[in-house]
Formats: sequence, structure tokens, C-alpha cells
Amino acid sequence: PSFFGYPLSIFFIVINEFCERFSYYGMRAVLVLYFKYFLRWDDNFSTAIYHTFVALCYLTPILGALIADSWLGKFRTIVSLSIVYTIGQAVMSISSINDLTDHNRDGTPDTITPHVALSMTGLILIALGTGGIKPCVSAFGGDQFEDHQEKQRSRFFSIFYLAINAGSLLSTVITPILRAQECGIHSKQQCYPLAFGVPAALMAVSLIVFMIGSGMYKKVQPQGNIMIQVCKCIGFAIKNRFRHRSKEYPKREHWLDWASEKYSKRLIAQTKMVLKVLFLYIPLPMFWALFDQQGSRWTLQATTMDGNFVAIQIQPDQMQTVNPILIVIMVPVVDAVIYPLIKKCKINFTPLRKITVGMFLAGLAFIAAALLQLQIDKTLPVFPAAGQSQIKVINLGADSATVTFVPQLLNVSVKPQESTDYRTFEISQLKSVMIASGSNTRSQTLNLTSTDRYTLTVKNTMTGIVTDWLSDNVTSKPEEGKNLIRFINNLPQAVNVTLGNTDFGELTSLSASSYNVFSGGRTDSIVVITNSTNCTTTSKALGFGGAYTIIINECSRNVAVLNYSEDIPPNTVHMAWQIPQYFILTCAEVVFSVTGLEFSYSQAPSNMKSVLQAGWLLTVAVGNIIVLIVAGASKLSEQWAEYVLFAALLFAVCIIFAVMAYFYTYVDPSEIEAQLDEEEKKQVKKDLDFYEKEAEIVSQM
Repeated sequence: PSFFGYPLSIFFIVINEFCERFSYYGMRAVLVLYFKYFLRWDDNFSTAIYHTFVALCYLTPILGALIADSWLGKFRTIVSLSIVYTIGQAVMSISSINDLTDHNRDGTPDTITPHVALSMTGLILIALGTGGIKPCVSAFGGDQFEDHQEKQRSRFFSIFYLAINAGSLLSTVITPILRAQECGIHSKQQCYPLAFGVPAALMAVSLIVFMIGSGMYKKVQPQGNIMIQVCKCIGFAIKNRFRHRSKEYPKREHWLDWASEKYSKRLIAQTKMVLKVLFLYIPLPMFWALFDQQGSRWTLQATTMDGNFVAIQIQPDQMQTVNPILIVIMVPVVDAVIYPLIKKCKINFTPLRKITVGMFLAGLAFIAAALLQLQIDKTLPVFPAAGQSQIKVINLGADSATVTFVPQLLNVSVKPQESTDYRTFEISQLKSVMIASGSNTRSQTLNLTSTDRYTLTVKNTMTGIVTDWLSDNVTSKPEEGKNLIRFINNLPQAVNVTLGNTDFGELTSLSASSYNVFSGGRTDSIVVITNSTNCTTTSKALGFGGAYTIIINECSRNVAVLNYSEDIPPNTVHMAWQIPQYFILTCAEVVFSVTGLEFSYSQAPSNMKSVLQAGWLLTVAVGNIIVLIVAGASKLSEQWAEYVLFAALLFAVCIIFAVMAYFYTYVDPSEIEAQLDEEEKKQVKKDLDFYEKEAEIVSQM
């Protein structure tokens, strides 16, 4: 059955691909944050596991192609591996359920091991599934067309590519929103089960839709894998050359010609063309090493930034949508405007030159990321190192106060109702403090703990100076743009404080609460209850990623008067500053990735396109392995320095590739194949003539 000249079966394939890409990119968008915030891995280990998973996803297509071409056929391969894929997504969703092991209901898993084991099992199954079906689905779609439907087949691939981008774009917008929700049976957590569960459901839908169309598909039987023949041909040539390495055997024009004893001239010529392109692929993984860090390092960079876009709060993992959005815009612009302009300027912008420019631009994108990281680092607080403590002073009284740190004799003056910044002290050099306010003085001996922060509250009263040392217990910036908030009661009587839905409990006079975690960018109602009155007010907008002490100074006429002291400054660098690096990297992708596939296809023999497709996907896998090696070996403590290192490596590789490209000569595979056809026809004619002569001689005898 057909629809507008297209086989009806391809619509099932397109819907299947949309759902599968939604499932994969949706899960991948939140993956690095799941590692960091749920499994509690550090940035480096989260990045390492993320890139190991992506590398595996791009290694398994070779396995999928072998299974489909040599054993099961494309249809059965897609069905069986999609089942594996769906199970993997379901396992990932289960692994992120906090309540599985949270028996004491404190909001964190009692043991992380089952969650890690389930996560790794899920990711391996997903990598097998997504990688295994990757080379099969588009080729299976192409199989549905007859030979005379070349135009429709070409348009199908455009629709297919659009389905990939639409699935990727929608899922990268939606799954971070799902993750940001709060869910849980006993304690409310970030909703990773939903963020992984929806992609799992979409993968199940993808499988069901694909199987519904089963009766309409044109199913081509396995033909044997050309990749295996190519590998055997190369293997035999190397083995044969090694056997005949003495000088008595004449040299052959090309080392692959040593396979001529066993393999046809056509296969050897085609293998030569493929190897020529694969040799050019050697430097390309470095590009993917940078490109795929959008989902790891760049997403982690976004967690330290301000995502407040007017009325919308952007999640760090949603910044990845900038790439697919820009791709949709840039591909037609580059094709319709940029390339024609370059042509008008009489510049010969060959495919290999485009790839070189793409690599250079990706390096520039990482220079932009490094410059942005330097600006972010300026806003990050410095915490005490080993052997150090930090102290800030809050003056709760109506008189100015002076605090002298002994024996360093450092004087700090604090005006009424104000506070200082944190000051760093060597514990061994700080013995006591002298506090003076109004006509009163007070001295205190200190016993501080290494790497801790303290807040000293001071208030001059009728009976003398009252002080309190608060151990802040905060030695890192709040993650995911959240805020930490605590209250100090500066009223003479006890109060009960609530902020939004969080009850801070009863605070006695001049006492402080512990910090509580709140979503960033919110304003909540604050209710202060005393014996005689209830006071309400609305908190001011506190930004993202800060820590605050809110001082209750007055409660009269049902209005609470508050002071805010900033303990950790909020994220001040806006996420919009990531757009330039995404823009440069997208420009790099357009001239690199699209051109690379086009070049590979133009230089490959007709029956070996799949070999080069596998080679291209392999460069992505190797690129992700490079991230693991470089990030692991560099041991750079500064993130901006790591970005510069990756950029420098790519610039170096870019120069090597430019030299290789300069010496590359373009071929026309169809012309070479036509020559081979001609030679084969001549050989057949020669053989026929020989057999005719033989027959003539025999008949004459």
C-alpha cells in the first residue's frame, strides 16, 4: 500500500525513529546531572562515565550491522534490540527511585550500590539497543522503495533526519522539566524516575509502532556483510605480504595487491578507495572529543550559572537544546547563503577544507568556553583550606562594634545591623577575640576547627555584649542553582518561623536555625509567629546558588522587618553567555559533520557506503574515549585550563589534517567501477574467445 507515492510502511519507520531519538536524547540530557546529584559522583567521574557510555553507543553499531547483514536481517535485528533497549530504559528509571533503599526516610539512599548496579546495567542495555539499531533503521527505510522511486527515497532521508532532530529537540526541552519536578513516596526528590520513565515509555511506543507495520514491510534477506569481506581481504594481504617478504619476490604497486591470489580485482580496488578515506578519518575523533562535551562539561558549567530568563527558569541540562535549534536554522542558511557567497568570491571551498574549518571552529568554541569559565570562577567563593578557618561578623545591636583578632591584631568594625564578608585565618595563629561595642568590652578564647566557616553574632545590650558562634557547616556552593537559607531571631522573645512550606521551628531570642535548601529564583511568604502577634512578609528574590542569613529584627502591626546577610553570593553569570560557544560549535558541526558524511559517500564505492558509515561512527566513539584519556591524564585543577588544553589539541590535530588533506587526490568511484566493468567484460570476451578456439581445435582432432 502507498500514500502520496510513498510506501505506507515508511510512516511507521519515521514515527519509530522520532520516538527512539526522543528516548535516547531525553535520557542522555539529564544523565550527567543524575550521576552528580543522585549517585553523588564528582564532576570528573560523572564526565568519565558519561563519555564511556556515549563511546559504547557508537561502538555497538558495528555489532548491529554484522547481526543484521549476516544473521537476523534488518527487521528482526531492530525488533530484538529494541526490546533490549526498552528494558534498559525501564531499568534506568527504576535505578533512580530514591525510596528503593531509603529505609530511614531521610531523603537519601541508605546504600548507593543497588542504584549504581541498576544504572550500569540499564546503560549497557541502552548502548546495545541504540547502537545496534542505528545502522539498521535508516537502511531498512531505504529498502522499502522500488528502484524507480529514487526521488521519494531521497526525500524520505530528509524526513528521517527531521524526525531525528525533532525527537532530540523536544526531549532535551521536556526531560529537564520533568527532572526538576519533585516526587517520591516518603521524601520529595528531583524526579529522575519520571525523567527516565518518559523516555522508557516512548521507547516502548517506538517498538509497538514498528511492529504494527510488520505486515507492510519489504524485508530483504541477509546478504552477508561486506565489512567482513573487506577485513578478510586486508588480513589476507598482510599475511601474504609477510609470507613473501624476501627480496626474491617482486614488489607490488600497492600492499593490498598481495590479496590478488585470493580476491577479485574489483574488491581490492574498492578496498583501496575505502582505506584511503579511513586513513583521512584518523585525526577526526579529536573533533568529537570536544563536540560531545556539550552533554557533560558544558552542562556542569551551566549548573554554576544564572538560568533566569525573565519569567522562565532554564534548567542547566536544557541549554543543550541550543544546538539542535541552531542546527535547524544554520543548515539551510549555510547551504543557501554562505556557500554560494564563498563560491562567488572564487574560493575553492572543497569538502576537506570545510572539515578543516569545522575543526578550527570547534577549537574556538572551547576557547570561548574557557573565557566564560574564567568569568564564572571570579564569582565563586573561596572556602578555607586545611589548617584554615573563615569568620564573618554580624552586628545585631544598635551600636557599632569592633572585633579584634588576637594575636594578629586585625580590627574589624561593623556598623549596626550590618555584617562583614568572611575573612580567612590560620587556626594556629588565632587564639582569641576582643569585642568592643558602646562602652562594653568582651574577650573570648577560640577553639576553631580546620576547613570550617563560622558566623560571630554580636549584640550590645543593657547587661553587656552577647555573642554567639554559629558553625556554618557549608564548604561548597549550593548545587543546581538552589539556595540555602537560615534565620536569626533578633527579637527579645521566642518566635516560630516558616518560609513557604518549610517550618524552621521555634527560635529563642538571639538563636539561629540550621540552613534549609530552597529552589532558586523564588519569592516565598515568611510567617513569624510570636506570643502576641503573627507577622508576614514576602522574601526578596534571592537569585540562584546563594546562601543567606535572614535576621528577624521587628514584628509589629503584622509586618515582619527583616535584614538579609549574604553568606555565599548567588550565581551572577547568566546562562545566555553560553550561547556564543554553542553557536560557534554548531557552525563547526554544520561544516564538519554534514560535509564529512557527504565526502565519505562521494568517495566510497556503491556497495561499501556502510563500511564508511561504520568508520564514521567509530570516530565518534574514539573521540569520547579521548575525553576519558585527556581528562584523566591532565590532572588540571582549573576547568578553564582543561578547555584550553582540548582546544590546543584540536588546533594541533587540525594542522595535521590540513597537511593530509593537501596531499589527498579526489576519486570518482563510479568511474573506477565503470573501468572495472569494462575490464571484466573484456576478460569475459577473452575467455569466451579462448574457449571457442579450444572447442574448435578439439572438434578438428
